[in-house]
Amino acid sequence: MPRYSVRVPRRQTREPLPDLWLLSDVRNDARLEQALRALPRGSGFVFRHYHLAPEARRRRFDDLAKIARECGHAVILSGTPGEAERWGAGGLYGPPGGIGPGPALRIATAHGRAEIEAANAIGADAVMLSPVFATRSHPDAQALGLERFHVLATLAQMPVIALGGMTPVRAQELGWPRWAAIDGLS
Repeated sequence: MPRYSVRVPRRQTREPLPDLWLLSDVRNDARLEQALRALPRGSGFVFRHYHLAPEARRRRFDDLAKIARECGHAVILSGTPGEAERWGAGGLYGPPGGIGPGPALRIATAHGRAEIEAANAIGADAVMLSPVFATRSHPDAQALGLERFHVLATLAQMPVIALGGMTPVRAQELGWPRWAAIDGLS
């Protein structure tokens, strides 16, 4: 199997960027407290929880963010820049057009070349590239696979976080230091 070299990003992030990221979802909600406590100190947590009504979503964020911070994890919100500021999140997660400029850590989502180029254009701090492998989150989406992931990752001017069907074994197979999961970590 070919080994891939990890490219040094052309720009440094504003804060140290964790290598391991847990994303919240309706599927892993019941296990999130346990999963956050099981992550290595200094990991990252992206709160999504799109399935909740606004008030319930805010309460759930506050509860999980408290645990994440106690464990030394970065807490990132999938939401608007204003929400991230009001909620006390350490950053934003979303499509390049939705994370805007600002002092908080900004992680852009990307599924192909155009979104990586958009993330480069806005100066995102990191890009989460997916789906690397088949995933339950997007069962009909075509997985990037090893080769295409690595080709696309070379286009990013910032660190790349692999997402989609990721587990510790898959991260090793991919030969990539930064990765994220929903089911694979919870």
